[in-house]
Amino acid sequence: MKKFWNEFKKFISRGNVVDMAIGVIIASAFTAIVTSLTNKIIMPLINWLLAVITGGNGLDAIYTFLKKAYTVDAKGNQIVDLANSIYIDWGSLITAVIDFFLIAFILFCILKAFNGMEQGFRKVRSDFPTRQERKELKERNINIKDTKILLEETAKLRAAKAEAAKQQKAIEDAKQRAENPTQEDLLKEIRDLLKQQNTQSTQKEDNEQKETVNE
Repeated sequence: MKKFWNEFKKFISRGNVVDMAIGVIIASAFTAIVTSLTNKIIMPLINWLLAVITGGNGLDAIYTFLKKAYTVDAKGNQIVDLANSIYIDWGSLITAVIDFFLIAFILFCILKAFNGMEQGFRKVRSDFPTRQERKELKERNINIKDTKILLEETAKLRAAKAEAAKQQKAIEDAKQRAENPTQEDLLKEIRDLLKQQNTQSTQKEDNEQKETVNE
């Protein structure tokens, strides 16, 4: 039993479970807000607009009856009894669809805004030096308390490190190619050797011709 409770405690204390619970609570509250916005503001406007255009009662009166049941009102008029009728409520369906698209659109806007803010924060954090870089700047007697100077010197330090790493990689690549030449390197070496021999041969012939002329 103790092991069971320890495992349960470990499960509920995990970060993703807590995050999921918070997400569910916020999502429920957010859904209630959007539903209220749809039912109390947007749908009345749509119903009013449809009533003006069609002269009816808007989405509230869009039904397809499969089986009608009737009742009598206080004035003795026969009216449709929706409680006992079988019908398709197109108004509720359209309202649910509008609800869905509103929730999806607002969530998209919120997530896009949060992603933009997060990327901005990441960029700002990435511009600031790490602990090691702060140590190196301090050793160079850089005023790390001045934010502007700190960012400028950090950028210079990173650029210098990147250039040094690039040069080191070029040296290592050249060394590796010298130890393990590729077929292309061998062909270039043979070409250069033949070109050098051809040049030497041409110079030798020119010298012989000059000696012959002089004689």
